[in-house]
Amino acid sequence: MVTRSKSNRRRNKRKKPVDLWRPVPTLPDPEPISVEGDPTALVRSLGNPPLPGQNKVAEHYLAAVAERASGMAEALAAASGLLAQPDDGNGGD
Repeated sequence: MVTRSKSNRRRNKRKKPVDLWRPVPTLPDPEPISVEGDPTALVRSLGNPPLPGQNKVAEHYLAAVAERASGMAEALAAASGLLAQPDDGNGGD
């Protein structure tokens, strides 16, 4: 006679499906997005890429990708009306 262990019985127990269309709380309004000065700062802080003989070329391409991504993020923020307005230097007067 074959007996099933308790662990097999637990594994075969069906889970209740999650209701994907349940109501969710509304999200707060997003904060304005400000553009930082140097999009390559994080990449440069990691040091030279570990590619012997090609680290200058790789560094150039990594910087180009970071700059492009920053530009695209800025364009998306501007298109959605979330781009923070730069200060005009008047101090709010």
